[in-house]
Amino acid sequence: MDKLLIQGPTTLSGDVEISGAKNAALPILICSLLSSDVLELSNLPDLHDIKTTKKLLQAMGVEITDGKDTVLLRAKSITSYEAPYEMVKTMRASILVLGPLLSRFGEARVSMPGGCAIGSRPVDIHIKGLEAMGALIKISHGYIDASSAHLPGKRLQGAKIFMDQVTVTGTENLMMAAVLADGITTLDNSAREPEIVDLGMCLKKMGAKIEGLGSDRIVVEGVRNLHSANHTIMFDRIEAGTYLVAAAMTGGKVVCRNVDPTKMEAIIQKLLECGVHIESTKESITIKSDKKIKAVNITTAPYPGFPTDMQAQFMALNTVADGVGEITESIFENRFMHVQELQRMGAVIDIKHNTAIIRGEENLEGARVMATDLRASAGLVLAGLVAKGTTQIDRIYHLDRGYEDLEAKLNRLGANIKRVS
Repeated sequence: MDKLLIQGPTTLSGDVEISGAKNAALPILICSLLSSDVLELSNLPDLHDIKTTKKLLQAMGVEITDGKDTVLLRAKSITSYEAPYEMVKTMRASILVLGPLLSRFGEARVSMPGGCAIGSRPVDIHIKGLEAMGALIKISHGYIDASSAHLPGKRLQGAKIFMDQVTVTGTENLMMAAVLADGITTLDNSAREPEIVDLGMCLKKMGAKIEGLGSDRIVVEGVRNLHSANHTIMFDRIEAGTYLVAAAMTGGKVVCRNVDPTKMEAIIQKLLECGVHIESTKESITIKSDKKIKAVNITTAPYPGFPTDMQAQFMALNTVADGVGEITESIFENRFMHVQELQRMGAVIDIKHNTAIIRGEENLEGARVMATDLRASAGLVLAGLVAKGTTQIDRIYHLDRGYEDLEAKLNRLGANIKRVS
């Protein structure tokens, strides 16, 4: 199993090209199931989760052609309506095939999801929404079996759906289910993340009728068929945020390219509070840091609030900042598993319920630590960049699920990171 060896401390400087967003790419790959025509996608990141999603789609019968910079998907001859346990256990996003399969074919069988071990992320909202659209759903032996065979023309029916809590995958699943439904579907308390907007824009290019993207009420008027389209995946704002925090912690000047700063306002605001200097253009963010950073308080919240996926990175930042910072995790329980690993490196952190209180130290020390989930592992890499000596991070397969060429990109900025098996 691969490990990362990081020699610290280092200063980062230079330019880094930000990849396409994993959290936009996964649902957009899956939305290819909604049409028998070709969907052409560009700016797909080269990540483990992307490969897993392609394998899942191919197992269902989707034809996939990888070009130099594009991927062509055609779901003309679907042979299976099942997402088996082997595929779903490693990646929660597989639940997203439920809505499209049910909407286009009238049946779906999906294993209950796995993914990162960060608390219970209930799929009840997906199921309640689909039931409101007329689907019959049965859960047994770890599988969700869904059918619309009893409905007129096997089509899901438009419905008014209120989601009990803000859920990104729930919003995506129900929006995809609604595009081929009979009638108008209203999704209230929708998630507003830019990645949902990106999915919605792709669906609209395919012929879907969707209003209200980016707001908490999405209205979908069902159509009979979707057609071929081209779409470029948006940039990964969490990857960009991770490099900005790395630059703030290590000192130096880093330019993130291929980004849209308007989609990162909560992250940029917190970095400015740390005392760094930031300049933005339409497609780049430049950060300058003298390494003298101030501790910040953060409460995670759905977009446009502070993203839970940046919590671990700012936790690492607070461990070497001046003062005391508090981080409250309001989205997922059990998302502080990186705390004990940071403590092994000398971080001073107390946890009270869902709040971590971090007292900044002048130095961290390299140690052997273990990645527990995707973003936690990124936080450990950042800590390793500023720690004295060697940091060894085990179980970095988590990193490969969400960061394209992380060590190569950091090394180009001046880090000293080796991958060993």
